[in-house]
Amino acid sequence: MHVAEILAAKAPAPVVTVAPDAGVRTLLALLAEHNIGAVVVSSDGTALDGIVSERDVVRHLHSDGTVVDNTVGAIMTAVVETCTPEDDLDALMATMTERRIRHVPVVAEGRLVGVVSIGDAVKHKIGQLEFERDQLDSYVRQA
Repeated sequence: MHVAEILAAKAPAPVVTVAPDAGVRTLLALLAEHNIGAVVVSSDGTALDGIVSERDVVRHLHSDGTVVDNTVGAIMTAVVETCTPEDDLDALMATMTERRIRHVPVVAEGRLVGVVSIGDAVKHKIGQLEFERDQLDSYVRQA
């Protein structure tokens, strides 16, 4: 199973991005509006400058208390784990678990094409297991 299968199963929607010079209040509005936990930071909507999550906001709020007066670029994670549509889902899930990453941008030919969350991966994996279970049940009933 590959990352492309998860992207195909998700509702076709553009990746939510925010500019690095946007304010954290803008970021918070995007998170709430789209009911998401992370936003890709991009100066042009296709390049990957970083990622910023609810976790980044909370950590900076705890450390200095002035997070809402900062820019997204000041609190984002600049070194971002990415994947490609051709990457193996099991390997990606292992990386996400080991590194405690919940959101991974998907990049193809240098362009941002999607985001995979751990929730997306688990949902897809459960669907696959349920399908296999149903196939085995059907096989056993025929025997």
